[in-house]
Amino acid sequence: MKLDVLALSAHPDDTELCCGGTLAALVNQGKKVGVVDFTRGEMGSRGTPETRLKEASKAAEIIGLAIRDNLGLPDTKIESNREYQKKIIQKIRAYQPHVCFVGAPSDRHPDHGNATQLALDAIFFSGLTKIETVDEDGSPQDRWRPSHVLHFMQDRPFEPDFVFDITDTFETKKEAILAFETQFNVQNPTEEPETYISNKQFFSGIEARAQHYGHLIGATYGEPFKYHNGPIPMASLSDLFATNPQR
Repeated sequence: MKLDVLALSAHPDDTELCCGGTLAALVNQGKKVGVVDFTRGEMGSRGTPETRLKEASKAAEIIGLAIRDNLGLPDTKIESNREYQKKIIQKIRAYQPHVCFVGAPSDRHPDHGNATQLALDAIFFSGLTKIETVDEDGSPQDRWRPSHVLHFMQDRPFEPDFVFDITDTFETKKEAILAFETQFNVQNPTEEPETYISNKQFFSGIEARAQHYGHLIGATYGEPFKYHNGPIPMASLSDLFATNPQR
C-alpha cells in the first residue's frame, strides 16, 4: 500500500501525543496515513506490551490510519545501526510515503532523540540503491526517499517552522490519546506507579500547548513542526489565501 504520510516514532502513543490532530486532519482530507512504532514500550512503568499494542490499535482506528506497524525494537535501547535501519528502510520502501513525520531532534526521553536519528538515517539510506532490502514476499525492493521530513514537537519545545491548525480534529486527538488508558489521565490508579505522563496535570498540559500554538496562528488549537534539512519548498501560496488567522 502506498501512503501519502508515514510517521515514525519510538513508542506507541508518541504520534497521538505530538501530531495526532494533524494526522487526523490529513485523513479527513483524503490522505493515506500510517504510523510505524519502533518499540512496544515494554519498559514503561505502566501497562504491558500486549496492552499497549491493543491501545495503539484502538487509537489507529480513532484517527483513521491506513496502517499501524510495530518493529519490536528494544525499548530504552534504540540506536542507529544497520540492522535497525534496514527494518525501517523496508517499511519506507514498502509504503513509499511522500512525507515522513519524525520525532524531535532531542528530548527529555533519550529514546526520542535516538529514534529520530535512527529514522533520519534510515530515510536517507532508503534512497541508496546498493542498500538492498526485500519485501514480505522476498522480492527486492526499489529505493525510495520521502520528499519531505517534518519533526513533531515532543516534551521539550523548539522554535517551529510552521503550526498546523487542528481546531477541527483536537477532540479526535484527545480521544486517540485516551485510548492509551493505562498511560494517560489515569482516574483510578492501580498498584502500578503514577508517572510523569499518567497524572491529570500532564494531560491538561497537552491541551494548554495546543491552545498556545493555536493562538500563535489565530486558531483554537495547533500542532508545531520543524522542517528538516533546509527551508520549506513552496510552489504555491494557496495556503496563505486559504487561511485568515485572527491575530
